[in-house]
Amino acid sequence: MAYAEEEDTPLATAAAAAVYVRRGLKGTFTKPKSTRIITIVNQKGGVGKTTTAVNLAAAMGLAGLKVLVIDLDPQGNASTAFGIDHYEDASGSFDVLLDGASIASMMTKAQGFDSLWVLPATLDLAGADIELITTVAEGKRPFLLKTALSQFLDDHEMDYIFIDCPPSLGLLTINALAAVKEVLIPIQCEFYALEGVQQLLRTIEFVKERINPELEVSTILLTMYNSTTNLSASVVEEVRGYFGKKVLVTVIPRSTYVAEAPSFGQSVMTYDPGSTGAVAYLAAAREITERKVKG
Repeated sequence: MAYAEEEDTPLATAAAAAVYVRRGLKGTFTKPKSTRIITIVNQKGGVGKTTTAVNLAAAMGLAGLKVLVIDLDPQGNASTAFGIDHYEDASGSFDVLLDGASIASMMTKAQGFDSLWVLPATLDLAGADIELITTVAEGKRPFLLKTALSQFLDDHEMDYIFIDCPPSLGLLTINALAAVKEVLIPIQCEFYALEGVQQLLRTIEFVKERINPELEVSTILLTMYNSTTNLSASVVEEVRGYFGKKVLVTVIPRSTYVAEAPSFGQSVMTYDPGSTGAVAYLAAAREITERKVKG
C-alpha cells in the first residue's frame, strides 16, 4: 500500500500504517449506491466470525462510511469489542426481534467512531430461539428482523450493515439470512476448514428457496492464515478452488493483536492499527467496497 513504500523496516512500516489508519483513511473508501446488508455466518465456532464483523465495520467506519453492526450472538462479543455492555436487563437486538422495538431506538454509537453504530446483543438472546419458535406456533411472523431493517432504512441512511450471527444454524441465524441479500463466510486456514461448510451452504440454499430468493453467498474470507505452514497454503488453494472468485484476495493472518483487542473493548483497527491483522482487515474491507455485487 502507498503508506508502506517509503520505508522498508517492519517498525517503520507499522508506524506508517498506524498513522494512515488514524489520519489518512477517511474518505478513501467507495460508498455503495445503496445500503449493503451482509450477514456474517459460520456455525463452526472459532473461525473469526465476530472478529471479521467487528474489524470490517471498524475499518469502514474509520474511512467515514456509515456502518451499523447488528449483534445477534448471545455471547455479545461484537458488542464488547465496541465497548458496549450487554448486561442483564439491557436493551438491544432481542427487543427488536421479539418485542417489535425499532432499531434506531436500540442502537448505540460505538466508542471512538463518528459514523459507526451497534445494535447490541443482550443476555436475553440466549432464549430467543425458543421464543421465536413460539411466535411460529402462534401464527406470528418469525422474521421480524427483515421488517425492522426495512423500516429503519426508510428513515436512516447507512452504507453498510453487518449482522453477526451465533455459531449455530438456529432461528437467530435464519432471521439474519432472511433479511439480507449477501452472505459472508469466514473460513479458517486450518485442518478440516471446510468441515460443516456444506451444511451451512444447504441451510443458505433452503432459506433462498423457501424464504429469501435474493440470498447469495457473495464473499468468502480466509482467516487465521499462518505463512510458516504448508497446511495454511493448502487450505487457501482448496477454498479458492471450491469457491472461485467469491474468495477475497486478502487473507487474514494469525495475530496476537487481533485476539487481544476485544479484551480492551476495541477492534484491532483502533487497538493496534499498525499490526499485520489491522492492515489485513483494512485491505479486506477496501476489497469488499470495491467489488461489484449483483443487484
